[in-house]
Amino acid sequence: MRSEYIYSILLFFPVLVIQTTIIPLISINGIVPDLIIILLVFYTLRNGQIYGTVLGFVYGFLFDLITGSLLGSSMIAKTLAGFTAGYFSNENKIDIYFKSYNFALIVMLCSVISFVINSFFSNIDLNTNIFAMIFQMGLLPGFYTAVFSLIIIVFYPRRSFS
Repeated sequence: MRSEYIYSILLFFPVLVIQTTIIPLISINGIVPDLIIILLVFYTLRNGQIYGTVLGFVYGFLFDLITGSLLGSSMIAKTLAGFTAGYFSNENKIDIYFKSYNFALIVMLCSVISFVINSFFSNIDLNTNIFAMIFQMGLLPGFYTAVFSLIIIVFYPRRSFS
């Protein structure tokens, strides 16, 4: 079990490199999916709410340090996203979440929360309507991230090999 803690942190760095270099190339009108949220939701559903909350904090902290964004904005956003994904964590329903479209819906909910909180702290513009900001900086990137997370559903093994 402890090796999975290390794997989740080590897997963060290649995902961060892909997130900062390749993913902006496939942006649509400046809207990009968040691969870190997909990884966070994956590990949270497998390991529980407390693990997801702490992992969201670590992912957000490392993301803020490495990318040079406002320290604390991604940290609080990913912590709340991991906490929210933890509500869906259940040992008996792990296979159900990963084999159906429920995973994409959970990713969409968590990414909308993450994008709205992150944009609230980092993109303060008093001339923007709050509902337009939630739609443009929350729902659209959340939907794009959910569509991107369908790749996990396709490649998740159909039966366990243990």
